[in-house]
Amino acid sequence: MSCHPVLKAFKEKTDFTIALAGNPNVGKSCIFNQLTGLGVVTANYPGKTVELNEGVTTHNGLKIGIIDLPGTYSIGAFSDDQWVARHGILDGHPDVIVVVVDATNLHRNLYMVLQFLELGFPVVMALNLIDCATKNGLKINIEKLSELLGVPIVPTVAIRGEGIKELIQTVVNVALGNSKIKPAKIEFSNEVEKSIKTLEEAIKKNMTKTPYDLPPRALAIQLLEGDPEFEEMLKENESDDKHETQQKQPQNKLDEHPNQENILKLSASLAKNMERNGHLSRVEISRERYKIAETIAEESLTKTEKAAPFSEKLKHYSVESRTGIPLMILVLVGVFALIFYVGNLLSDALNNSWGSYVSPYLGQLVHALIQNQTAAKIVLWGVDGGLLAWLSVGVPYVLIFYLVLSVLEDTGYLNSVAFLTDNLMHKLGLHGRAIIPILTGAGCNVPAIMGTRVLTTKRERIIASTLIVLVPCSARTAVIFGAVGNFLGLSYAVLIFIFELILIGLVGLGLHRLLPGESPGLVMEMFPFRTPSISSSLKKTWFRFKGFALIALPFIIIGSFAMGALFETGYLQAVVNPIQPAVSLILGLPAVAGVTLILGIVRKELALELLIALAVAQYGATAKNLLVFMTPLQIFVFALVLTIYVPCLATVAVLGKELGWKNAVLIMVFTVVLALVIGSLAYHLLPWLIPIR
Repeated sequence: MSCHPVLKAFKEKTDFTIALAGNPNVGKSCIFNQLTGLGVVTANYPGKTVELNEGVTTHNGLKIGIIDLPGTYSIGAFSDDQWVARHGILDGHPDVIVVVVDATNLHRNLYMVLQFLELGFPVVMALNLIDCATKNGLKINIEKLSELLGVPIVPTVAIRGEGIKELIQTVVNVALGNSKIKPAKIEFSNEVEKSIKTLEEAIKKNMTKTPYDLPPRALAIQLLEGDPEFEEMLKENESDDKHETQQKQPQNKLDEHPNQENILKLSASLAKNMERNGHLSRVEISRERYKIAETIAEESLTKTEKAAPFSEKLKHYSVESRTGIPLMILVLVGVFALIFYVGNLLSDALNNSWGSYVSPYLGQLVHALIQNQTAAKIVLWGVDGGLLAWLSVGVPYVLIFYLVLSVLEDTGYLNSVAFLTDNLMHKLGLHGRAIIPILTGAGCNVPAIMGTRVLTTKRERIIASTLIVLVPCSARTAVIFGAVGNFLGLSYAVLIFIFELILIGLVGLGLHRLLPGESPGLVMEMFPFRTPSISSSLKKTWFRFKGFALIALPFIIIGSFAMGALFETGYLQAVVNPIQPAVSLILGLPAVAGVTLILGIVRKELALELLIALAVAQYGATAKNLLVFMTPLQIFVFALVLTIYVPCLATVAVLGKELGWKNAVLIMVFTVVLALVIGSLAYHLLPWLIPIR
C-alpha cells in the first residue's frame, strides 16, 4: 500500500519514526510537547479534518521523527479520529509505537495496547500519571506487567517531564533492535483462537501480499471483526485478479486453494460461528480483549486502602449535578469576566499605545514613501488599521482565552464540564466535549472552530461550527453594547443575547434532525484534578495562538485594504444606492447600515465605526449619534442582524480549512439567509410584541 505522501516525506528525513498513541486525556500531547518543544507541522488525510501532528527530536545524534496520533480509546476506524489514528500507523509504518497509558486505569487503557500488538508493531508503553496512581494507593509491578505484555514500560509524569529521557532511550533501543524484552503471545479463548488460526492458515496459503503488509494473524482478526475497510480491499483485489486470470484459472482450483473471495466467505462463516447470544463476532472479540486486559491488570496491580485525596473529592463535587452545575456556572462566568474585562483593559491599552507611539510614525513613513495621498491612506487602512485590529482582538481576547483554556485542561476540569453538559449537548447532536469550543466562540470564533477537532465525527464538527458562528464573539459583543447598550439601554442589549441563545438552540435541534447520523456517546477518563504546569500551559498557549495568528492576520489585513480602497476612492457610495431599496424593504434600515452589514464580514469590530463614518459623510457631524438617522428599532435590528451572520473573513478561512470549502460556503449562506429572515421578522413584528423606544 502506498504511504501517505506527507508521512512518507517526513519519514525519509529522519533516522526512524515513532508514533504516539493514547486516549485524548492521558497526557499524550504533553509527552509530544516535551519531546518536540512544539516545533510541529500538521498533516491531513483527504476527506478528513482530524490532523496528525509531526515533530522532530534528536537523541545521541539520531534524528527521530514523532507522529502524534489523534487521541482515541481504540483504533477500530469507526470515527474520523480512529480512522486517522489507524492510518497514521498503517500508512506511516513507524518503527516504534509509544502507547501512553493511564496508570490509574490500567483495565481500560490496555485495550489499545493489545490492538497494536495484534497488528505486529513494536510497542513501548509510557505508563503516565504514575504519581496519581501512587496517591490513590495503586502499586503497579512494572516488571510483571512488562513480562505479561512483552513490551518495555517506562513510568512517566508527563506534565512535569519525569521519565521522558528514559522513554526516548527505550524507544531508541527498540528501534535499533537492542531491547532485551521480546513480545509476548497474546491469545484469546480456545474457540476464538481456533477461528483465528483457521483463517490465518488460509491467508498464508492464498495471499502472497496482505493489505499494508500486515501479519496474516492480524489480518485474520480484522476480518473476523468485520472490519469494512479490509473487507473492501480484499474485494477490490479479487476483482482485479479475476480480470487478469479469468481465462487461466481452472474452476476446481478455487476449491483446493481459496482465493480472496473464498477467504472472505470463510471469514464470514467463522464469524457466524463465533456469535453468541445475538452478539456479533466483533463484540465477542472486543469482550475477550477487555477480559485479557483485565486479567493482565489484576496480575500486575495491587491496591492499598488510602483516604481519598482532596483532588479526588474535588473531582467528585465537580461532576455531581447538585454541586457541579453551580461550580461550572461560577467557573464559566469567571472565565468570561476575566476575558472580557481584562481583555478590554488590554485592548484599550494597545489601542492607546498604538495611537500614541506607532500610528503617527507609521503614517509619516507611508506618506513619505507614497506621494499619492489616496494610495497612502489605502495602505494605512491595511498596515495601520489592519495590524491594530488584529492586535486589539487577538492579543487581549484570544491569547488570554487560550491561556485560561490551557490551565483548565491541565487541571482536568474540562472533563467535568463535558460530563455535566453531555445530556444537553446530545439534544443538539453533539456530546459533552462540544461545550468547550462553543464557549470559546464568545472570545473569538476562529480558535473556537479550530477547537472542534476534539469532536470525533465530521457531522459533529459541522453542527458545532455552525453553532459557534452564531455565538457572539468579542467583536460583535462590542457592537451590541456600543450600539444597542449605549443608545437604547442595557436591557435591550441583553435581549439580543437572549435571542441569540434561543436561536443557537433551535439551529442545533434542526441540524440534529436534518443531518444524517447520530452523536456518539461520551467516553472519557475522569481524572483527579492536578496542579497545572506553568511551562506546559504557556507552551500550549503560544502554539495555539501562533496557529490563530497565521490564519487570521492575512485575512484581516487584506480585508482592511479592501475596505480602505472602497472608502478612500469613493466607490463605497456607489454601493449604497443600488442596495437601498432592498435593505429598506427587507430590514427597514437606511442604506448606510446596509453597506456596513456587507462590509462587516471583513472586520466586525470596525462595523460600528464604519457605520458612523458613513453616516457622518451622508448626514453630517450630528450623525455620530445613531439616533439622528436611525430609529431605536432600526438600531436593534442592525445589531441583531450583524450578530447572526458569519462573523468575519478569518472565520470563513478557518471554516474552509477545517470543514472544506463546500461546507464553509453552505454555513455562510445559511447564516446570511438566517440573519435576513430574523432581521425582517424583528423589524416587522417586534413593534407589536416589544415596543422598542
